[in-house]
Amino acid sequence: MPPVNRPQCVETTAMGAAYLAGLAVGYWANKEEVIKNWAIDRTFTPEICGEKRDEMISGWNKAVKCSYGWAKED
Repeated sequence: MPPVNRPQCVETTAMGAAYLAGLAVGYWANKEEVIKNWAIDRTFTPEICGEKRDEMISGWNKAVKCSYGWAKED
């Protein structure tokens, strides 16, 4: 598994919309200017072996299936 980079600004959906709007109206000249504003806060490196990860994901999927219909009114 590759490392995961967490950006300094975790509100990426709002930030993406703002960047696109800024590009559309000429606030930023090009996407390279936008890229300069992006910075990594922290990098996470997976430490769980593949077999253990698969086991945990299987358990998660089982729990999700057990929750189907949980909030339905009787």
